[in-house]
Amino acid sequence: MAAFKLHLTITGIQEAMAANQKAIAALKPQGALGRAIQSALIAAHRYAATITHVDTGSLRASHRMTMNGTRGLIFIDSSFVNPRSRSRPVEYGFIEHRRGFPHNFYERTVNERGDAIAQAAMDEVLRGLP
Repeated sequence: MAAFKLHLTITGIQEAMAANQKAIAALKPQGALGRAIQSALIAAHRYAATITHVDTGSLRASHRMTMNGTRGLIFIDSSFVNPRSRSRPVEYGFIEHRRGFPHNFYERTVNERGDAIAQAAMDEVLRGLP
């Protein structure tokens, strides 16, 4: 039986490692993933506020957003008070939302813009990858 000698050379390992490091950085909160989540959060917040039915504008003005790492949250600010009526949008906002279409601003945001917002965020993440 004949013996075979096999000679292999690995090339491009430094480039592969550099690309891997770039991908890891992109998926951190300070990288492309964080920017994508922030963009999605802003887009969803803006749309929810835009479609919120208003009498005085307090419910629309009470929408808030916060981001912690790779988690974003949109909510009605519980400390916000309507300056005219002294009522709290966090209390009547829930009732307004439960009235259903077209008053359900958060549900509508997900249903009407959720896919487009998610796709834009995914595109932003992918642009940040090597």
